[in-house]
Amino acid sequence: MTISVSSPGGGETSLAEAVKNFGISIEDYMLPVHGQIQILSEDGTMLPEDRRGSSPGHQYPVPPDEELLAAYRRLVIGRRVNDQNSALVRQGRLAVYPSSHGQEACQVASALCLRDGDWMFPTYRDAVAVMTRGVDPVDVMTIFRGDWHGGYDPHAHQVGIQSTPLTTQLLHGVGVAHAAKLRGEDTVVLAMCGDGATSEGDFHEALNFAAVFQLPVVFFVQNNQYAISVPLAHQTAAPSLAHKAVGYGMAGERVDGNDIVALLAVLDRAVTLARAGSGPLLVEANTYRMQAHTNADDATRYRNQAEVEAWAAKDPLNRMRHYLRAAGQLTDDVEASFARDAEEVAQHLREGLSGEPEIDPQDLFRYVFTEPTPQLREQAAFLADEIARSADTAPADLAKEH
Repeated sequence: MTISVSSPGGGETSLAEAVKNFGISIEDYMLPVHGQIQILSEDGTMLPEDRRGSSPGHQYPVPPDEELLAAYRRLVIGRRVNDQNSALVRQGRLAVYPSSHGQEACQVASALCLRDGDWMFPTYRDAVAVMTRGVDPVDVMTIFRGDWHGGYDPHAHQVGIQSTPLTTQLLHGVGVAHAAKLRGEDTVVLAMCGDGATSEGDFHEALNFAAVFQLPVVFFVQNNQYAISVPLAHQTAAPSLAHKAVGYGMAGERVDGNDIVALLAVLDRAVTLARAGSGPLLVEANTYRMQAHTNADDATRYRNQAEVEAWAAKDPLNRMRHYLRAAGQLTDDVEASFARDAEEVAQHLREGLSGEPEIDPQDLFRYVFTEPTPQLREQAAFLADEIARSADTAPADLAKEH
């Protein structure tokens, strides 16, 4: 399903040159297609080409079945991870968890479209994407325990640390892409955000900078219809979030976010174009957050059950299961093996998050400055003395190193 994009002499190509082979003008290509790109219907049958939402220049090849079967396995694991983490919150093992239940297709496709050397910059809701990228699930969930660190080395996996502040990760992703371009690397950055993030100033700054400097960034917007309790209609008057791309001078595309076949096809081409030097692109995936914003949210206050049930019928796992069953790819034995794989990950999470983390209170002061200030040394000594007094033991000279 790889799209071949080349430029004369093998150098950097403009977006206009990159889309020339698609038989469409740059002006038309930059605007998203009418409707959205969809390849699988909600009942799991393959749509005929004239009903996929694509148009001349926006045709997407269907990934091979073996690739789709591997993606489905990741969907099954992702759904089990979401359910397990929600249970760990109720058990008090996690402080909070922003579930991506219902958005697993976006999560899996975003990770599978990247090469090993590419970078992903996720949001707080993208734990399944980070795990699919290869980060240990327990390390991914460390931040949701309330521990002081992110849990994994971003450089070891080319995955930015998940962050709660909206949209800050887009600026970090653009910075990495800028550095990669200056070094002559073929790195592509996938910068992820939600619909609420498009209302932030950092969104504008990230897209504008990336477009002006023609950086290899794919901005992936998971439009799950709500920024906590604020529906999309109260955030923008644009026809779609993908339409915002043209204002920055980049192409935008809309895709069914519960159709992993379409997601893999669209994201693969976006990454391929960005790697060829055509500049940034924006992909909007229409999906739905089936559960509450986090365990601290009451979603019934701002949306009704009929809306939730309508989206439940579009479930990405059911859609792929029906397609793969009909294609003869998903047998009972294969599905059982996927379920076992998912349960192994869930067990790993339970075991890894069951113990209490070892906490050193002096870490409050140890990593603030390279050379601690006199005030920090004084505070560290005071805390060490308080801990020693409360334990009624001889003082451990924890502050000496400062």
